[in-house]
Amino acid sequence: MGHNVPQLNDKSLLKSQTYVNGEWINAKSGKTFEVTDPSSGEVIGTMPEMDKSDTEAAIAAAAAALPSFRKTTGRERAKMLRKWYQLMVDNADDLAKLITWENGKPFADAKGEVTYAANFFEWFSEEAPRVYGDTIPASIPGNRVFTIKEPVGVCGLITPWNFPAAMITRKIGPALAAGCTIVAKSPGETPLTAAALAELGHRAGIPKGVINFVTALANTPEVGAAITASETVRKVSFTGSTGVGKLLMKQSADTLKKLSFELGGNAPFIVFEDADLEVAVNGAVASKFRSSGQTCVCANRIYVQAGIYDSFATKLAEKVKSFKVGGGYGEGITHGPLIHERAVGKVEQHVQDAVSHGGKVLVGGQKIPELGPNFFQPTVIRDMTSDMKLASEETFGPVAGLFKFETEADVVRLANEADVGLAGYFFSKDVQRVYRVAEALEVGMVGVNTGLISDPASPFGGVKFSGFGREGSRVGIEEYMITKMVTLGGMGEPLQG
Repeated sequence: MGHNVPQLNDKSLLKSQTYVNGEWINAKSGKTFEVTDPSSGEVIGTMPEMDKSDTEAAIAAAAAALPSFRKTTGRERAKMLRKWYQLMVDNADDLAKLITWENGKPFADAKGEVTYAANFFEWFSEEAPRVYGDTIPASIPGNRVFTIKEPVGVCGLITPWNFPAAMITRKIGPALAAGCTIVAKSPGETPLTAAALAELGHRAGIPKGVINFVTALANTPEVGAAITASETVRKVSFTGSTGVGKLLMKQSADTLKKLSFELGGNAPFIVFEDADLEVAVNGAVASKFRSSGQTCVCANRIYVQAGIYDSFATKLAEKVKSFKVGGGYGEGITHGPLIHERAVGKVEQHVQDAVSHGGKVLVGGQKIPELGPNFFQPTVIRDMTSDMKLASEETFGPVAGLFKFETEADVVRLANEADVGLAGYFFSKDVQRVYRVAEALEVGMVGVNTGLISDPASPFGGVKFSGFGREGSRVGIEEYMITKMVTLGGMGEPLQG
């Protein structure tokens, strides 16, 4: 198992089985898949390779648990989520160790993720008792109209590896708060964090069948198809690529599911001449290089106005030179490996493509084989042009490509040329420009003078090919509910004498 094995304070959080219907189980076939440490490439554990029949059993468990769970009060569900939140906080160190182990992100980042992930349980524990209907004045005098909110039913949740804890809690939190039961497909690359969360959910007293975790790597498409084909599953929430999102939407058409999708991004990051340069450089570092560029809201295309282009490029390159790359548990490590060799291949391709079209590498640009097969140098490239791959494809790696622009109108046009629209960032001190540009960018989320916009209180999601629906905030719970209208007739009688 190698020398980098983290010592958990609570060894029972490391699982090799998955959690369905209140029990720890294996796949019916007995098959397993390996989980590897991206830093060392070593195998760190195995998980059940589940298939269609395992998935259907998990859905059946969620369906059986629904009638009683949906009748619990919002306050009862709030207490369960609150307890689950507290258990995450109490075990934060172990959860962070698992994240770093299977995802590779530096331990400090992993700890930040655990806090963020736990906060979704806290947030939705507070939303659960506040699901209000309306009393509506009717057009017909004798009618009385009111609405009630009801859980949509069994939900299928499919999450990616880049935030092994937060992507899961961001979906489970509102689903449970609304009174739904769930089947969660754990990410094949990072299923250990999901299993630890399941263990804490069990300890928090979540009733059996309410939360069910299906694990698979090779069988991921089969599991996804089983979830979308099921008439029992009334809602699917998915975070991942636009391509897979389109496929899941097609598969969900036959059963007319309620959907919310958070798909790929290609975030523009714009620095105007009137920006505070220091703030903008720090924002670029935070937004571009967090998790080594492996987040869907990472800055992908960095546009800098001509007047400050050279000084911004120099300052950013200086900052990036100070990064310390290595295994996530190392002292002072700022940036870890990419998730696997395919990811490194894509990053290398984007860099070589930029260079062949005239891009100039200021720092980085190479793999770091002496650290391991999944490491790539944090990279800054200047003189980017719109015909380079990075301009239109999401890199999902530690490469900052700097494009020069002249006017506000030019840069907004360039920013909006993408077919996706998740996050966008810009830096300016001019309050009128702030409103103009924020309103003109075709994205679901805008960061102004900051590179970090994620907050459980804020609605998270995109437009265009970045999907639809919002996660977090008070609207996050709406995605898991339906509005039922009730009309009472014959209510206009006079007082009885």
